[in-house]
Amino acid sequence: MNQLWFWWLAGMFAVYALLDGYDLGVGAIYLWLPREGDSRGFALAAIGPVWNGNEVWLIAAGGLLVVSFPRVYALGFSGFYLALMLVLWFLILRGVAIEFRGQLAQPLWSDFWDAGFGVASLALALLLGVALGNLVRGLPIAGGSFQGSFALLLNPYALLVGLLSLALLAWHGANYLRFKTDPPLQTRAREYSRRLYLATLFLAVVVTIYTYIAGYIGDFGSHPLFWIFPLVTLAGLALAAAAGRRRDLAAFYASMLVIAGLLGSAAATVFPNLLRSTLGSGDSLTIYNAASSPLALKAAFIANAIGLLAVIAYTYYIHRIFRGKVQTPGYHV
Repeated sequence: MNQLWFWWLAGMFAVYALLDGYDLGVGAIYLWLPREGDSRGFALAAIGPVWNGNEVWLIAAGGLLVVSFPRVYALGFSGFYLALMLVLWFLILRGVAIEFRGQLAQPLWSDFWDAGFGVASLALALLLGVALGNLVRGLPIAGGSFQGSFALLLNPYALLVGLLSLALLAWHGANYLRFKTDPPLQTRAREYSRRLYLATLFLAVVVTIYTYIAGYIGDFGSHPLFWIFPLVTLAGLALAAAAGRRRDLAAFYASMLVIAGLLGSAAATVFPNLLRSTLGSGDSLTIYNAASSPLALKAAFIANAIGLLAVIAYTYYIHRIFRGKVQTPGYHV
């Protein structure tokens, strides 16, 4: 049950990255979209009906962490309080900016909220990658408490993973705009997609080499099934190259595969740890010493499986209803 919960949570965070990832990606390239033809309005219209539903996956995964691995939740929120507050405020700023931008037909008003949406999306894409980098690298944990500072989290490896996250999600967002919009925005998105694919490919190679040389791969090699994740990543990169400039939906599927493959590889790298200590393996929080009781894990799993069916149904329904290309700019849903 402990291993099942590990991969269950990893899967939920991966689904969040796949869905809200293209929202963040659209925001990451948002400030570089031209004002002519209201390209920014069309970009917001593309994500408008789905962005808030996509964030449900993050809320659900965080809530389940409390039930399944309460020690990890307690240490995370006490040790990373400032970082988590920054994430929370940037999430709020994104939502407020989307809602408020179209309330007044004034250039100064819309420019202000455009800046808020773009900056918050860029910061979130970077911070989420930095968080993942620290999970892979390990943290100074002793006696069940964090022995570092916020500045310590901004180490070279974590920042490099953050840059990879930013490039990857921006590429994902550009691919989303490719099949959701028409020219001229579609043409601009295709060009951004090409450049961001190259940046993602380069950073993925650098991060992989860094991870191997630094010895962060843990016990990855002793589990043959874990190699499926790097293969999924390679398949996504190959599909992106084959998709080129015209196969827009294939490019979007390609970035989805790369995100899923990289996150799966990261989870396999730290397994069975949840928070790996750099001060000694005995201080690490694992899926065994940080878990709730077996009865609690079983009951929570059953309850979550039932609730998750509703979330999946809603996610499918909302994406099906709003499928196709956006026809009018702005967020009016």
